[in-house]
Amino acid sequence: MKEKREDYQHKIESLLDDWRADIDNLRSKAKNATSEARVKYEEQIDNLELKLDEGKSKLKDLKESGEEAWDSIRDGADTIWDTMKATFREAREKFRDEDDN
Repeated sequence: MKEKREDYQHKIESLLDDWRADIDNLRSKAKNATSEARVKYEEQIDNLELKLDEGKSKLKDLKESGEEAWDSIRDGADTIWDTMKATFREAREKFRDEDDN
């Protein structure tokens, strides 16, 4: 059974909030990193910011879509969310690996 539209939107808003918190946390870590590591952090953070903006844009599209277009747009959005989840997971792992070194 498909999720209700409003529930789906709330779930995505929560994900975006979590990702914003992740970015803020990574930004704090970057401030305490060596200058070489800081450059790597900032590059990754910039990439994550772009992904977050894409997610916000897709959420806006979802909110503005008509009922007829909802399922189609949602299917495309699911692919984007999966990509974003993977990107954020990879970034967290990369930062964790660098912290261990």
